[in-house]
Amino acid sequence: MSQNQGIIQKSQQAAVANGTKKPQTIKDYIRMYESEISKALPSVMTPERFTRIALSAVSNMPKLSECTPQSFIGAMMNAAQLGLEPNTPLGQAYLIPYGKQCQFQIGYKGLIDLAYRSGEVAIVQAHTVYENDTFEYELGLNPVLKHKPASGERGKAVAYYAMFKLTNGGYGFNVMNRDDMDAHARKYSKTFSNGPWQTNFDEMAKKTVLKAALKYAPLKSDFARATASDEAAMRIDEDTGEIMQDVVQAEYEVSNSSQEDSEKKSEQQSME
Repeated sequence: MSQNQGIIQKSQQAAVANGTKKPQTIKDYIRMYESEISKALPSVMTPERFTRIALSAVSNMPKLSECTPQSFIGAMMNAAQLGLEPNTPLGQAYLIPYGKQCQFQIGYKGLIDLAYRSGEVAIVQAHTVYENDTFEYELGLNPVLKHKPASGERGKAVAYYAMFKLTNGGYGFNVMNRDDMDAHARKYSKTFSNGPWQTNFDEMAKKTVLKAALKYAPLKSDFARATASDEAAMRIDEDTGEIMQDVVQAEYEVSNSSQEDSEKKSEQQSME
């Protein structure tokens, strides 16, 4: 049994024992599981703050209220366990409604935060390149990455890149031009025409290239498990209390078929 399943079942059993009615709304679920969710939070966030954020997310995005409470609480559990603030200006993570299901998504700033928490990363960044910027990159045995933003009008976005440098001196980067990014999003996103790729293309693009770059960083398995929860649609079985994960196509994950293309545009240099 997973940690999530144990938490949900324990709360459900406690409610039955106390004669409490089953929760009916999302806010009912938040209140019911508040104490157990607080136990899942890492030290980077207080339970009180997370609860306020969750309630604010429901109030500020009415469509979340149309999701099943079970899928919402499952997505919220993902955010809690990672210690990421969902639906705040920090851009760490998002609870996004897709029909009646709530989907958890890590923002590119959340990926950066998780990478730093690993303790193995000294620098990690993702940037947009504009047509009037000075930008140069070269792969091979002596990789080069140079970006000097234009001081005046920068023009339209033409490329995206992410880079990291490890505490041991190793480093790597990934670059994708605007056309390749657009093609990737159209191919792998089920919601390209009406989802976040339309409302915030640059942020989604930076996340895509960042995840591709970090595939080359030898980070601990905890980071891999954290990013694996990205874009997971989860729900709570009302009868058993178990967390169920629905298979949702990842919008940003570089698939095996596109891995070769990504590798052609990525390079890592390890320095002893």
